[in-house]
Amino acid sequence: MMNSSLKPVGILGTGKYVPEKVLTNFELEQMVDTNDEWIVTRTGIRERRIASAEQASSDLAYEASKIALQNAGIAPEELDLIIVATVTPDMAFPSTACILQDKLGAKKAAAFDLSAACSGFIYSLANAANFIATGTYKYALVVGAECLSKITDYTDRNTCILFGDGAGAVVLGEVPEGRGFKSFELGADGAGGPLLNVAAGGSRCPASPQSLEGKQHFIYMAGSEVFKFAVRIMGSAAEEALRKAGIDKSEVDLLVPHQANIRIIQSALQKLNLSEDKCMINLHKYGNVSAGSIPIALAEAAESGRIKEGDCVVLVGFGGGLTWGASVLVW
Repeated sequence: MMNSSLKPVGILGTGKYVPEKVLTNFELEQMVDTNDEWIVTRTGIRERRIASAEQASSDLAYEASKIALQNAGIAPEELDLIIVATVTPDMAFPSTACILQDKLGAKKAAAFDLSAACSGFIYSLANAANFIATGTYKYALVVGAECLSKITDYTDRNTCILFGDGAGAVVLGEVPEGRGFKSFELGADGAGGPLLNVAAGGSRCPASPQSLEGKQHFIYMAGSEVFKFAVRIMGSAAEEALRKAGIDKSEVDLLVPHQANIRIIQSALQKLNLSEDKCMINLHKYGNVSAGSIPIALAEAAESGRIKEGDCVVLVGFGGGLTWGASVLVW
């Protein structure tokens, strides 16, 4: 349970943006040895969005943030904090959050990036919520933004079918008593780091002709191992967040999971005894957008009326690190 002396913090507005270009399974059939039926059966993905050559993560984040701020009725100048969760920053530094701060004109906001792969959005929510709950800040913008197409090897049929680009954003602030975030559950298992990574481009393996030739700047994933981890952790992380919140599974109105694979989502639903109509699923349209997946799904759920005032919403994700995160909130 969150400390009762802290301010109740919730989501004041949501927004999303996905690039215009669509990459379908049928187009991938022309690029690698795969087919639509195989991809849909094993992942549930039918298409994904691809950023243009000119677009970077901050551009996607900017579009999503404008909508979230508008929906929250908050001006950029009122923001105290900007956190961008991403594994595809515009550059090593400055942070994508600083670039976004400048684009928005949010002159008084502190800004930093957070790297926890697909769990990054929930990690960022936990950070921002605590800043507001303690009274340090009043308003925070939390964004999950990714250009995964820029680090995907389109000759690797195991990974290129999975990933897409996009951004989702939320504005956090104080909400009425009884509403807002009720718990967070965050975790990591660094021993699993080698299972899902981009090996080159950092201080361990700087860019070189050898790293380029070895395709070490692209996403590597040990698919079956990551799948087993995800199936185990998604349900248990959500259960632990519900336990911390003192809320029963039967009280959940909507599950908003990381959109990686339909079979992983179905296993989480089974563990939580939830039917599919209580789950926001959009991976068929966007694929895996890493830190962008949950906030894009959340924004779509809010836009389409899938979430009503007073609903109990559970967010849950897993990602490279290996990391996981879950949160329970009352809308």
